[in-house]
Amino acid sequence: MPCRPGCGACCIAPSISSPIPGMPQGKPAGVPCIQLAPNGRCLIFGQPTRPAVCASLQPEPAMCGQSRTQALHTLFALERLTQPSVANTTPKQGLQPA
Repeated sequence: MPCRPGCGACCIAPSISSPIPGMPQGKPAGVPCIQLAPNGRCLIFGQPTRPAVCASLQPEPAMCGQSRTQALHTLFALERLTQPSVANTTPKQGLQPA
């Protein structure tokens, strides 16, 4: 499936530990990537500076659902399931509460 224009859920919900141009420490979950344009597009898509983890994440119906809202819900749930310690996560760090 192609990316949903203007969605950007995969640039908001997950944490990214790899350096991103403008975010050398990566980004916490729930914080929009600095490279996410207002139109929901990645400003470094196809560029060598785009983190490999971003390039490897491909849209699929199970992850993206039928809407941006569904995609955000699924990606936040996956983020919570893969966190080593949810007890140490606060909304101030970026992750949306369940």
